[in-house]
Amino acid sequence: MSVSLNILRYRMNSLNRFHIIFLILSTLGCDDFVDVDLPKDRLTSEAVFSDVATATSALRSIYANMRSNTLTSRLSTRLGLYTDELDSYRIVGNDYYDHTIIATNSDISALWSSSYNMIFAANAVLDGVENSVTLSLEDKRQLRGEALFIRAYIHSLLVNTFGSIPYIVTKDFRENTSVSRMSLNDVHQYIIDDLLEASNLLEEDVSGERIRVYGAVVDALLARVYLYTEQWQLAEEKASKIIEHFTWESDLNEVFLKDASGTIWQFKPFPEGSNTEDATSFIFNGRPTNMALSSSILEAFESGDQRKLNWIGTTTSTSGGITETWYYSFKYKEPGNTTSSLEYPIIFRLAEQYLIRAEARAQLSNNLPGAQSDLNVIRTRAGLPNTTADSRDELLYAIFHERQVEFFTEKGHRWFDLKRSGNAGEVLAPLKLNWKETNLLFPIPESEILLNPNLLPQNDGYN
Repeated sequence: MSVSLNILRYRMNSLNRFHIIFLILSTLGCDDFVDVDLPKDRLTSEAVFSDVATATSALRSIYANMRSNTLTSRLSTRLGLYTDELDSYRIVGNDYYDHTIIATNSDISALWSSSYNMIFAANAVLDGVENSVTLSLEDKRQLRGEALFIRAYIHSLLVNTFGSIPYIVTKDFRENTSVSRMSLNDVHQYIIDDLLEASNLLEEDVSGERIRVYGAVVDALLARVYLYTEQWQLAEEKASKIIEHFTWESDLNEVFLKDASGTIWQFKPFPEGSNTEDATSFIFNGRPTNMALSSSILEAFESGDQRKLNWIGTTTSTSGGITETWYYSFKYKEPGNTTSSLEYPIIFRLAEQYLIRAEARAQLSNNLPGAQSDLNVIRTRAGLPNTTADSRDELLYAIFHERQVEFFTEKGHRWFDLKRSGNAGEVLAPLKLNWKETNLLFPIPESEILLNPNLLPQNDGYN
């Protein structure tokens, strides 16, 4: 069940501080990753954080919601339609594809509210861990590090889609009913501060399947944030740290399997035997009724690129004696249930770190051969020759192109790259009848502004 940010605030007004975890768990649901029975008679924050098993179960509820809830799980389809990756075939149209989103759009409201629900839950975990007198120091470090990362990660998605936003660091309803939007610089600094603290708290993967946040996951997001904020040296350093500790997956058909060596962080499907929402969303037979890959992405691949062969599926439909071929994203290949889950939805993978480091090196212009080498790691796996780009500008163009074909229909990479490169209008205006430069940001939901006028001013173009 998803509740709006402000409704959740007002619900908290009627709850005492000892029952907030009950609201979190009843709102977010449960997951079988940690099989723990929570106290049935009086589910208080003291009870939940009295031992590591129940405290971890509270944290896992947030992971479960991240796996299945709007902004953290459905960026691939929404932003694929918003850019040049996917075409819509819905009879009634699609606001993302048509660029007709308005401030009263219910899906935009759900993106916002579900994200802040999870942030509130992360803050409640942070508070409970801090106040616990029974958890060990080691357990406190692990739980706090994971919750800090979750808070930073969700805020990073929000700032990249809505622009300046409130950065919520408390579960106190009195403070949160009147929050204001912060500057982009301030939001990014809060994200970085949370991640740096989390990095100092977390060590190796404690899950065995890379489904809980650990040190390398934090570094992966730090590398991305440093890249997006043009802190090239720091981006290069963080990416290098990760690259040194992971093994490159050379087989294209194994990149998206749950045991792929290049996966840094992924969500575990539930229940056992289910696979990824992306496979369910993208794979179809016959004529598409929802969406299909666009000609833009099909034409972006170089001749001989094995990703086009292995990561794109085809199907046909015949009408009036005419047969047409349609294309869909086939990175994840299991749209249904299997005996045991074969594919987990991947959030961070090693290829991004190579391309982050390549871009940072090209921007610094102090290691162009290193940038070429990183780019060629990606190209070699795709069956392509080494890049011929040898200047800073040529390399940056080649790297952004490589990101387009490596990360198509993955977690909004294409949209974020178009935005930060300043090329969104140039690419999308010829393709989108309703494109406007103000489409670079989603609107702040009108329902939220009505409840909290401090969220004004509305983003340009949505008044």
